[in-house]
Amino acid sequence: MSSELISVQSESPGLTGGGSRLAGRRALVTGAASGIGRATAVRLAADGADVIVNYSRSSGPAHELVEQLEQDGVRALAVKADVAAEEEVIGMLERARSELGGPVDLLVNNAGIEKPFPLTEMPLDEWRRVLDINLTGAFLCAREVARALVAEKRPGVIVNVSSVHEVIPWPRFSHYCASKGGMKLFAQTIARELAPHGIRVVMVAPGAILTPINTDLIENPEKRKQVEEEIPWGRMGRPEEIAAAIAWLAGPEAEYVTGTTVFVDGGMTLYPGFV
Repeated sequence: MSSELISVQSESPGLTGGGSRLAGRRALVTGAASGIGRATAVRLAADGADVIVNYSRSSGPAHELVEQLEQDGVRALAVKADVAAEEEVIGMLERARSELGGPVDLLVNNAGIEKPFPLTEMPLDEWRRVLDINLTGAFLCAREVARALVAEKRPGVIVNVSSVHEVIPWPRFSHYCASKGGMKLFAQTIARELAPHGIRVVMVAPGAILTPINTDLIENPEKRKQVEEEIPWGRMGRPEEIAAAIAWLAGPEAEYVTGTTVFVDGGMTLYPGFV
């Protein structure tokens, strides 16, 4: 696997965070063991937040990340939970509250999956699996975080990691596009509901990013070149660049931003072949 896939170090200035802009915040990042989720956990911790590292499969990468963050003086916690399972989500947030001393007030709904199927060959189980994790998981986590914050009259931020495919159709990924399109209107709707409670809801929509989910593309020079030719900025993005956008949206400078999507895609949504 390319080292680009596993690096959590920024290649550009200004992406590594630092300081205390998120001090006192308790952040839950779902699907945080790798890729965008891992980079986001690292960035939020660098900005001073306590971090709950959610994972659903192998515990090794999540616990390694927690150890890394703790060595940097950050309070961190790895919690295994299927975000599509109601009782597991409730249990995860109860454990976070117990061990970190208060409710989660910064949620990053990052967990997501994809697998290609033409419509005529799409198994119902695959449709349900993608919708359950990508959309129902975001709903369950947002609901439980909002319940606690509203009950205690605390402000907070919910960041949903969407995709350029909330607006760009993607053949053979109709289930994925449906989940991201649904996430967009879900986020906009609850943004209106939660604004009076001081809870912001925003979307970050990555384009083509150098993460393990894109291993086949990244390791195929011809396919990678084809994709990068469709991106006005001329390259694929890095997980740290998505994390930087999430960190800004989560912080006080973005207090007036809610109910909208920030595309971090190198101009991918501008390309006429997509829209």
